[in-house]
Amino acid sequence: MWKGKKVSVIMPAYNEEANIKNAITEFSSEKIVDEIIAIDNNSTDKTKKLILNTNAKYVSEQKQGYGHAILKGLKEAKGFYVITVEPDNSFSVKDLHRLLEASEKQDVVFGTRTNKRYIQKNAKMNSFLRIGNCFIANIINILFNTKITDVGCTYRLIKRKAYEHIKDKFVITGHEFNPDMMLQVIKNKIPFIEIPVNY
Repeated sequence: MWKGKKVSVIMPAYNEEANIKNAITEFSSEKIVDEIIAIDNNSTDKTKKLILNTNAKYVSEQKQGYGHAILKGLKEAKGFYVITVEPDNSFSVKDLHRLLEASEKQDVVFGTRTNKRYIQKNAKMNSFLRIGNCFIANIINILFNTKITDVGCTYRLIKRKAYEHIKDKFVITGHEFNPDMMLQVIKNKIPFIEIPVNY
């Protein structure tokens, strides 16, 4: 729990046998995490078996797509704070506390991978990808008078009340779900902040 309120972590998984167990173990080691929900999105490898051998809640989502997996996890989560993170070894559990701290005054916290100081060696964030993310973010900034830098970061936090407010508004269920979620938060005037995360 975080300050008396339950924390849920959602991990979408498609053929993540190389990383899923380690990711669940890492986040489980944080005493503030009350539940981990691993959503198996039609994996053809040992992902299901590995999840079932952990303390995570196994959930199957037959509709293919990152967005479908995240939406299933959001429905299953019981926490006041719901954190989404990909279990592919891209993100650090150390940033979990930073996300929660940033949520003290905001209902949504978006991670950003565009701060060079936080981009680790061998990260899949080359200059082209970083500039592309910033470019799309700048278009959103111009259209909605916001200040964001990364539309694709999958490490983020949403409070239960914010999710309930926008849960029926999502229309994209593929990899573009993340910018759609961001736009729904912005358009519905839900208080948010963006913080750099290790990547």
